[in-house]
Amino acid sequence: MLRRLVLTAAASLAALPATPAVADAGPLPLPSQLTGATPDRLTVKVTDAGEGLNGTYELECHPTGGTHPRAREACERLDQERWGRDAFAPTPADANCTMQYGGPATARITGTWHGRPVNATYDRKNGCEISRWNNMVPVLPEAGA
Repeated sequence: MLRRLVLTAAASLAALPATPAVADAGPLPLPSQLTGATPDRLTVKVTDAGEGLNGTYELECHPTGGTHPRAREACERLDQERWGRDAFAPTPADANCTMQYGGPATARITGTWHGRPVNATYDRKNGCEISRWNNMVPVLPEAGA
């Protein structure tokens, strides 16, 4: 048993590279840097949300940039979504939504997120859509009812 352990350890050490590790190599590259992919870029267009909330904004994440007024918070919000879940998914067609009106605000988000195309629309025409909008704050502005 001990001999098998020693042989396994020796084989493992032999598989390691012969060059020593560099102590100050800096941070590891992000996956987008390894693949040559561009950063996540989204265009957010908001209309009828209220004074100071309407406009078209560019949002870049990984690294953060663009003209979005809350770019850092917006990128953090999008990064909170769990893997395998589409942050931009529409409300399911069979959802039971309360019949309330949240105002005339509309928004469209287009671009690329994690290498996938995005083309999502938002409004506040019922309880489900209001919730969906509010779930995207601060990517979308806090629109009043």
